[in-house]
Parts: sequence; structure tokens; C-alpha cells
Amino acid sequence: MPAGTSRAPPAGNGGNRNGYDAAYARRVMVILAAVITLVLYVEGMLTPSLGAISREFQITPGQASLILSSYIVTGVALSPVVGKLGDIYGKKRMLGIVLGIYTVCVSITGFSPNYDFMIAARAFQGIGLTIFPLGLSLVREEFPREMVPRAQGILSAMFGAGFAVSLPVGAWVSYTYGWRTTYHSAIPFVILLAILVFVYVRESKYRRPQAKVDYVGAALLGSALALVVLALSEGPSWGWLSTTTEALFVAGGILLVPLVLFELRYQRNGGEAILDFRLLRQRNVMVTNIVGAVAGLGMYLALLSMTFLFEAPSWSGGYGMDTLSAGLSLVPLAIGMLIFAPIAGILVSRIGTRPITVIGAAITGAAFLLAIPAQSLVSLLAVEFVVGAGIGIVNAGMINLLVLTVDPRDMGLATSMSAVFRNVGSSLGAPISGSLLTTYVVIRFGVPVPAFVSFQWAFALAAIAFVFAGGFILFGREVLGRRPSAATRTDAPNVLGTTSE
Repeated sequence: MPAGTSRAPPAGNGGNRNGYDAAYARRVMVILAAVITLVLYVEGMLTPSLGAISREFQITPGQASLILSSYIVTGVALSPVVGKLGDIYGKKRMLGIVLGIYTVCVSITGFSPNYDFMIAARAFQGIGLTIFPLGLSLVREEFPREMVPRAQGILSAMFGAGFAVSLPVGAWVSYTYGWRTTYHSAIPFVILLAILVFVYVRESKYRRPQAKVDYVGAALLGSALALVVLALSEGPSWGWLSTTTEALFVAGGILLVPLVLFELRYQRNGGEAILDFRLLRQRNVMVTNIVGAVAGLGMYLALLSMTFLFEAPSWSGGYGMDTLSAGLSLVPLAIGMLIFAPIAGILVSRIGTRPITVIGAAITGAAFLLAIPAQSLVSLLAVEFVVGAGIGIVNAGMINLLVLTVDPRDMGLATSMSAVFRNVGSSLGAPISGSLLTTYVVIRFGVPVPAFVSFQWAFALAAIAFVFAGGFILFGREVLGRRPSAATRTDAPNVLGTTSE
């Protein structure tokens, strides 16, 4: 046990023979699942309102995508910082601080008077993305290794639960009372959960007070990503060959050079970089990070496209729905995630993390291909359900491959770095979709509307992303399953999660 850490609670009072307090572990999982669900509710309820926000602020789909991406970009920069602060000061303490800041930011966003103000408020609100890696780390510390897959599967299912609640409820509130009210309605629940975390969650066992935070690396990564996202979002309006658009792309790419150089030097000098090349040299860490980025890109690319497809007029190939109907039409995606993520969390222990992830990626990719041709609403909703099921399976497989590989003392850093890669993909997916919807348009009565071909391109790119993810996951080493190979066993952690690498 490293210095400065507390020990696991003794057996008894719901504990087991390995020193884990089963009753407490279950309580922690319920509270963290509720926190994750709420954050996803706050973010998911915004999705069906994008059309109404676009009309109110008179912005294009590309600019609307920046409302999603600004939140994610900030989360990319803050996730490794908050994860490391959790390693230093305790994950419970940081989770409480994050929830407090998040509550304030959600309150401010609900009062946005214009587009620019909302982008800034959403950027600060991005701290909410740091909750998920903190929660995963706490769960990994409280459960014995054999229970981790099921726990991670349940938490992954909360993605589906959050969207399943947020999409219909958020759409109804937005349609009835206005989109700002959706933010106001969430504030009491955020405060309540912050109190529950403070009262019922113990401080994390593994702490490293001597660790340092890589603020420079986080700033460079966030800045590079922000420039690229802004170029993708505004490119159709400014012109893809305009000086401003090209300058943003070039500047974002150039910033990657000092980022890599700084991270390498920082690590050589004993620091723990946000792009930890020591961890990235572990095959499973590298594989899960790349797969997470690609899957995140595909998911957000398709999610934004489906939202505008449901609300696009029928003469352009859409379904002509209002905000409420569009929100309800997105529910099958969430239900698929909600049902199949916990199932995958159970099955992954039997057949392995790689097969589960490949199956999920294949299902998702095939479903997106089926969404490309023009079709009835019923068939699209069925495809959407299958997409959600596949995404839930992929998430459960990836997170187990990661958390059962790394040492628990690196769990905060590993899960935060995983969130960085996943969110990088997500932050690029939304503006890519927005760019397609703004580039390919049809005009009627002087009003430009996304053409159906723009949605077809979005679904095709999402399918390619998940096919790539399914193939790339095979480069990882299996850590579960009935018959792991000798090579797999050397890479798998023991009950404390320590690997031989």
C-alpha cells in the first residue's frame, strides 16, 4: 500500500473475505450511477432543442454543433487535470468540487441571452465530463476484480438511462416551457446528488500527494482541439478555402508539435503528463484510447445528424417533426444502450473483452449502413435501437479492457486519459456532422435546409468509424474470458489490478 493512502475497510458489516465492503460498494455504485445519469440528462436534454436554439439565435447547423463541441473541448482539457487532482487530493473531494462548479455553470447556461454567451457558458459547463472518469476510478477501488465487469456494465448502461430520461423529458419541457427551463429543472437534483456524495461516499483508497498536475499539456491540448473544432463548425459559413478557416486548421495542427515535445520532456523529468507515454506503451491502453476516440466521433456525428433529420421538412427528405416528437424519436437509441450495456457487462467475463467489443462495433456499423438509404420512420427507429445496442456493448467491452489492465494507482490517470481520447473524437464528430449539414443544402422559399445526402454521408462515416474500431480492438490483449493465453495472463492484473508490464 503506497504511502498516504487509506486501507480498504475490513470484512464484516457487508464486507467479504477479500476486504471489500460489499454493501458500501453497492451504495457507491448507485450514487455514482445517479450522478452520471443526471449529467447525461442535462447534456441529453439539449439535443432535441438544437433546432429551437438554432431558430432563436438564427444560426446554422454547423454553428449549432459548436454548442455541443464547446462543452466537450473544455472537458478534454479538464479531464486529465481533474483526474490527477483526484489522485492527489482524493477522488471524492474532487467529485464534490466538480459537482458544485457544474451546478453553477448549468444555472448560468439556462439564462443565455445569445449564441456567444451560450457557447462560453457551455465551455465552462464542460467540467461535468470529468465526473465519469472520477466515478469509474472510485468504483474500481471498491469492487473486487471479478465484480468489476458487471459494475462497469451497469455504469455504462447509465449512458442509455441518462439519454432515455433526458430525450423525452427534455423535449417535452423544451416544447412546453422553452429550452431554458430544461436547465433550471435540473439544478435541484444536481445539488441533492452533491450532498449524497459528500455524506455517503468515502474518500478514495489510493492517493498520491506528491504527484504534479500537467497544466501546460492540458492547455496545449485543449487549445489545439478548440481551433480545429472552430474551423470545422464555421468552415461552411466562412468557406473551406478561406484564410481564416485554413489558418485555424494549421494553427491547431502546429500546436500538436509543442504538445508532444512538452509531454515527452515533462515525463523525462519525472512528471506525469496528460498524454502519459508510459501508459500509452501498454498495448491495451493505446488500443482502448484509439477505439474510444473513433467510436466517440462516430456516435456524435450520427446523433447530431439524426436530430436535424427528424426536424428537417419532408420536402428535403426529413420527417418534419417538432422538438417534442424529435426528442421522442431519439429514445430508441437510449433504450438500446440501456438494455444491452449491462448484458454485455455480464457476458464480457465469459467470452472476453475483445469479442464483446468487436460484436458491438459490427452491430453498430451494420446498423448505420442500413440507415443510409431513404426509409420509413419505423425502419429508421428500429435501426436507431440497434445502433444504441451496439454502442452500449462497445462501451462495456472497452472500459473493462482498460480498467482491468492498469494498476489502480494509475486508475485516475488512465481513465482520465481514456476520457480525453473519447472526448476528442466526440468533439470532432459533432462539427463534422454540422459541416455536412451546412455544406449540402437545398433551398426553398429562400430558406436553406440540410439535403438528405448530408445525412447519408454522416451515417456512412459513422459506419466506417465503428468498423475501424472493431478491427483495431483486436490488437489488444485479452484480460478476461474462459481460456486466456499465456500472453494474455501476463498482461492481466491481479485482484488489485497490478500488471506485469
